[in-house]
Amino acid sequence: MAATFTNPNPGPWTDTQKAFFRFIFIYLVLQAVPLDWKFYRELFSINWADLYYGDIFTISRYFPRFFSGAETFADWFLLVIIAAVGAFVWTKRDPQNTEYNTLYYWLRVIVRYRLAIGIIGYGMIKFFPAQAPFPSISNLNTNYGDFHAWKIFSLSLGIVPGYESFLGGVEILAGLLLFFRKTASVGALLILVFTGNVFMSNLAYEGGEYVYSFYLIVLALFVLAHDAQRIYNLVSLERPTSPDTFKPEFLGKLKNVRLALKGFVIFFFVFLYGYATYSDYKTDPYQFPVSKGIPGASGIYNVSEFRINNKVIPYSLTDPTRWKDVVFEKWATISIRSNRPVILDSTNAEKISRNDKDRNYELAGSGGRHYYSYKADTPGNVLRLENKNKNYPDETLTLRYTRPDSSTIILYGLNENKDSVYAVLNKIHKKYPFKLGRRGSLKL
Repeated sequence: MAATFTNPNPGPWTDTQKAFFRFIFIYLVLQAVPLDWKFYRELFSINWADLYYGDIFTISRYFPRFFSGAETFADWFLLVIIAAVGAFVWTKRDPQNTEYNTLYYWLRVIVRYRLAIGIIGYGMIKFFPAQAPFPSISNLNTNYGDFHAWKIFSLSLGIVPGYESFLGGVEILAGLLLFFRKTASVGALLILVFTGNVFMSNLAYEGGEYVYSFYLIVLALFVLAHDAQRIYNLVSLERPTSPDTFKPEFLGKLKNVRLALKGFVIFFFVFLYGYATYSDYKTDPYQFPVSKGIPGASGIYNVSEFRINNKVIPYSLTDPTRWKDVVFEKWATISIRSNRPVILDSTNAEKISRNDKDRNYELAGSGGRHYYSYKADTPGNVLRLENKNKNYPDETLTLRYTRPDSSTIILYGLNENKDSVYAVLNKIHKKYPFKLGRRGSLKL
């Protein structure tokens, strides 16, 4: 059981090449191979008998983190220090080795597969357009200026699901090309073009994925570097260019082991993950809750009458207590628009949560409205509301409701300040124009 490597350039490496490779080897292994105990804690917490596509996404998105809070490049600087120290020790203990061709091959395999898994992880949730879903009723009735820049970008992508699927298809294609040595550089080049745009978009729109997208870019640069000189000679200089003839030959049982591992990775991260994502994206769009709301109540409602402690509060653009309108979503969320300030939930890093209470896409990056999840006691006509914004952890409302007709809802009870509140809601039969295709007509 062994592997041999046919190398057309078997000459020794220079001292500079060897020193640089030692550093790069340690650094990229630390970046690509899960050595963090928190990763294995999450891995063992997965219910493998009831595998959720979000579990596979979490595995695919791994990269090492040592500091809590938002993702930053501080973790990278720590790895640079570790790699530099490790390379120094390696140089002292291994001064006789003339080349590292075999180690370079295996390092490129590790990076190729890590990059493929990472890009396919995002590709699937775009191909089945779930990452940027169609805007909710609340989002469609929120002032443009109340949105954070990244939310505007996401909502703009959400109204063109066909384009979102195309972007996901590009990512999946790039990932598939990376699984094979002969096409890896093509896949890496696709990722540099595509993920480079994602990185710049995150910087421009203050998105939360700029660190991770740059992580994928770094891995893609390493993979592409193997053929970069040949591509430059062929495309830019138009010179005759020899192909890469480096060829690994796996002997005995190692050949079967290699094929089995490769097949498992492709099956798990392409076919199983793709099937799980497809199965759930219609019934469980992870950005929005799945708990059903009050039947027949979804829509936007004008607040025609509003009282606080039995005192009528006339409509006002400036009064922070007076509700302007209320939205009932199809799921168990109510949003209330008023002049009461909103501390934005700035969470914008991608995370697939299985529990409704952890799904905050509808309110993240959005001002102008307070969003409440609710549990309805239908027989008693009681709503127990909890503010979904993490900046209001203890805010609750207990409201009773009546429905005199299909277009009217009356809410009364205690608001977040424990004042009695009474509101008459009249449904606005509003239609939203959407354009069909580049030259299509508007549809209501």
